[in-house]
Amino acid sequence: MFSYSGNDLYCEEVPLADLAARVGTPAFVYSAQCILDNYRAYDEAFGDLPHTVCYAVKANSSLGVLSLLARAGAGFDIVSGGELFRVLRAGGDPARVVFSGVGKTAAEVEYALSSGIHCFNCESEAELALVDSLAARLGMKAGFSIRVNPHVDAATHPYISTGLSQHKFGIEIAEAEAVYERSRAFGNLSAEGVSCHIGSQMLDPSPILEAVDKVMDLAARLRAAGHPVAHLDLGGGLGIAYRAGEKPPAIRAFVESLHQRLRVAGLRALVEPGRSIVGPAGVLLARVLYRKRNGRKEFVVVDAAMNDLIRPALYKAHHEILPVRRNTLPPVTADVVGPVCETGDFLARDRHMANVMPGDFLAVAAAGAYGFVLSSNYNSRPRAPEVLVEGARWRVIRRRESYQDLVRGEEV
Repeated sequence: MFSYSGNDLYCEEVPLADLAARVGTPAFVYSAQCILDNYRAYDEAFGDLPHTVCYAVKANSSLGVLSLLARAGAGFDIVSGGELFRVLRAGGDPARVVFSGVGKTAAEVEYALSSGIHCFNCESEAELALVDSLAARLGMKAGFSIRVNPHVDAATHPYISTGLSQHKFGIEIAEAEAVYERSRAFGNLSAEGVSCHIGSQMLDPSPILEAVDKVMDLAARLRAAGHPVAHLDLGGGLGIAYRAGEKPPAIRAFVESLHQRLRVAGLRALVEPGRSIVGPAGVLLARVLYRKRNGRKEFVVVDAAMNDLIRPALYKAHHEILPVRRNTLPPVTADVVGPVCETGDFLARDRHMANVMPGDFLAVAAAGAYGFVLSSNYNSRPRAPEVLVEGARWRVIRRRESYQDLVRGEEV
């Protein structure tokens, strides 16, 4: 939903130069239409197969985004009590929430149980015991899935690969049947599903489908043994285009390949997409502060920094950087850097890019996922605002922090 009209870059029907002038920079801007289109691509492709699309809240947890998805009928995948609080505040249905994550605390589990969530994706036998004891205290029966590691290489960045034995997540698939058997001893648990998630930002869906086949075989054996397994939670992980010319998997085609497998199994499908719903729907707006040259090295210094978007520094991630208003100057090769006092504070290195000048605006593309949620106040920088665009209208869904916000809760 970001495109040029003449020389001006638009989000839906809103010119980003005007928006940047109104709200200031840095600022995150999201297209509501893009978010909804991506969610509906998942939801509609499943057709009449029983399913729930549980948006992965960790990708972008803004109340404005969560509310938009809740009204569209989405479920939610959470990894903390704080994310559950956000989902409930945004109007999400707790009965459509699954709770993932390797380190759930007793307080978080009790909060989730009392809120009436659908299911826990459990990652250890110790966690099963904790959920059972708390469910017993509340006089409830808790639904659970065990997250299994299917030994499928996601072929993605090692920091976001999760499905192998050396990773902290889940239980070995070879041990899963024994764990399900031992779970029968817990009187307040119900084995409602099997869960799997092998990694993130996957541009080839083949590993996901290989993992699905392994998990389906496991589910069939569990059902034959009398476990009331009713759903498969297949996680998320579908990648998006970060580089110009990249061709990520089409959401509908991917879901249709799942649909064919799951119809035979007779199980409800749960998927947990995050990045592929909100990633392409956002940009980070920045203003050029200075142009600088050190020897042969050219720098474009902007007012957005690693505290706003840490992905380039953390993952060496690539984001396209676009001029908000195009000019006719010849392009340059430069590092795009921010004001934070770290050499690692960069948004791009040796980037062939538009020849922008101080005062010009830039848009860092595909910043809707793992952008604001990973931002910080490092160097005592107030966090950026978030703006949601709907057609020709826009609204601030998170205001820019002030200096007073920086010291809220502190004492001299």
